[in-house]
Amino acid sequence: MSIPNTMTMEMPEESFLVSGSEHLTRTDVLKRRMHFVKKLKKIYCDHYWLLMEDVKSKFREYYWDYGESPFVEEEVNKHLNACRDGVEGVDANGVSGHCPSSKCEVQGCKSKAMALTPYCHMHILCDPNQKLYKPCNYPIKSCPSGPIRCRKPILRSSVPSYCTHHLNMAEKHVTRALKKAGVNVTSASKFAPKFHEVIAQYVRVIKNKRRAALKAKMEKADEKDDISI
Repeated sequence: MSIPNTMTMEMPEESFLVSGSEHLTRTDVLKRRMHFVKKLKKIYCDHYWLLMEDVKSKFREYYWDYGESPFVEEEVNKHLNACRDGVEGVDANGVSGHCPSSKCEVQGCKSKAMALTPYCHMHILCDPNQKLYKPCNYPIKSCPSGPIRCRKPILRSSVPSYCTHHLNMAEKHVTRALKKAGVNVTSASKFAPKFHEVIAQYVRVIKNKRRAALKAKMEKADEKDDISI
């Protein structure tokens, strides 16, 4: 990736004249810093767009190899025949990798397999070598032997371990619980508050209940003292 000529930190003429000075006024210091900040911002912007162009080219290559590439029918048939003959993933150019036109290996599934794996997205957890996905951990049904989980594939980095549908359901449950606790929630469609906010709110509710109970206890004690007097 080539770096354009704009990525050079040129010093303005005024700053160059005072660059050898031992002391500078506050105005000169601020001007120099503002100049370098603007230049640095421009360098970052140029570098960002260079990276974006690189990503586009890489995406085109990926889409050509594993997406809908305009191969002629003969080359595709040769590719598929090579995969069926046991030469898994050898394409028309002799590049190794999973056959992009193959179907999911799960019996009865007609979906297209994902890149570099013989399974589609719904059955990606059947691949023991994959490291990117994990099952949804939302309990959809309770049984004597234990709860039945959703187990829909989600990214391993997802926190909590819920798919999109069950994440929305969990947020609605949290919203209802907050409403019962007396927390004002404007809309259930908005994202639920973060965990530390929920804990802090519950602590406030518990403290308010304790204060109310202590106040009621003290009032009863005062009433007993008045009656005894």
